[in-house]
Amino acid sequence: MDQTVAIWILLGSFFLLALIRMPISLALGVSSILTALYLRLPLVVIAQRMAGGISSFPLMAIPFFILAGQLMTEGKLVDRLVDLANVFVGRIRGGLGMINAVDSMFFGGISGSAVADVSSLGPILIPAMVRKGYHLDFSIALTVTTAVQAVLIPPSHNAIIYSLAAGGVSVGRLFLGGMIPGILLGLSFIGANYVMAVVHDYPREDPIPFRRAVQIVGHGLLTLMVAVIIMGGIVTGIFTATESAAIAAVYAAILCFLVYRDVPISHLGKVLRGAVGTVSMVFLLIATSSAFGWLLAYLQVPAKIAAWLLGLTSNRYLLLALINVFLLFLGCVMDMAPAIVIVTPILLPVVVRMGIDPVHFGIILLLNLGIGLCTPPVGNALFVGCAIGGARMEQVVQALLICYIPMLVVLILVTYYPPIVMWVPNLVMPR
Repeated sequence: MDQTVAIWILLGSFFLLALIRMPISLALGVSSILTALYLRLPLVVIAQRMAGGISSFPLMAIPFFILAGQLMTEGKLVDRLVDLANVFVGRIRGGLGMINAVDSMFFGGISGSAVADVSSLGPILIPAMVRKGYHLDFSIALTVTTAVQAVLIPPSHNAIIYSLAAGGVSVGRLFLGGMIPGILLGLSFIGANYVMAVVHDYPREDPIPFRRAVQIVGHGLLTLMVAVIIMGGIVTGIFTATESAAIAAVYAAILCFLVYRDVPISHLGKVLRGAVGTVSMVFLLIATSSAFGWLLAYLQVPAKIAAWLLGLTSNRYLLLALINVFLLFLGCVMDMAPAIVIVTPILLPVVVRMGIDPVHFGIILLLNLGIGLCTPPVGNALFVGCAIGGARMEQVVQALLICYIPMLVVLILVTYYPPIVMWVPNLVMPR
């Protein structure tokens, strides 16, 4: 069989199905089956690759991370994180916008999902910002873009997916590698919000009495212990990523149902149903992406693209710029999980040959695709934010352009100054 024709069938059918709005997970599966039929491969091979893609113990961390985030949302622990952020930055001009950025940093360190971040914080912060005099478009844009911190600040389930796609890159080092870029991204949003607050005269928040502030900090730190459990267990080697995620989910359940009792334990079924629904979508994406990725490797697409890229230039900095442009475009048209599984085997050999550490490349990949989550036409976080704010996407675009500036600045720094990513992993978990 002609390999070139098979490649055209694989990629062409996928993009065609995606363009007609078929769910990405199904488009990946259908295009894989069509290509296997052309190549006269037994369809059981595709089924085996799909099963093999999700038959991985480290992937078990993802359901527990999702469950912990679901518990935090249902148990109103997010409200305590909002109050905690208010203590630190509320009194500064534009304080509510800064609370938005800081709270995304806190919640991102628990949920690991940008969409979960927007879904949880958006209903609280977008209406509150509008009531305080913030423009609706900016309120939505800031809520959506600050959620990108969740794909960088540990724990990020997308980092786990990248680890598996990259052939077993250390999850702990990936988590640590995302810390400084994630915090830097949050600080850049705080700076951009302050500029907008001065220009538009956005208000400060009311001061909090000292005794109340101490109480808020105590409750907030108790909530943030979820992230401490996850990172502490992994970095010290006491837990694997999967074990720490499971313990974090149990801890979040204890806070929700026994400590704060904001919801009755009878709501546990609702929480589990919501978590199972999200996990099912994620695992279906991983399964079909695995089959698709295997066919790419079978047809030697990664090797051909690597040769083509290296034929364009041997300049490391120019190559990174080309990869960033490609990833930014890909993030605009494809969901994050399948993009990671498909692109990693293609681009990782190229960047490794250029002397780039797989952990460094992983954070570059996650940040690029994270920006895609808040970029039309596929941006899932953007769709959720617009739905919560009751605005059309085109109404938010101008404000989004302002919020893209800090993200692109951080992307450039992360890409061309590796110590931003590598300093913490090399310090805490040296090879």
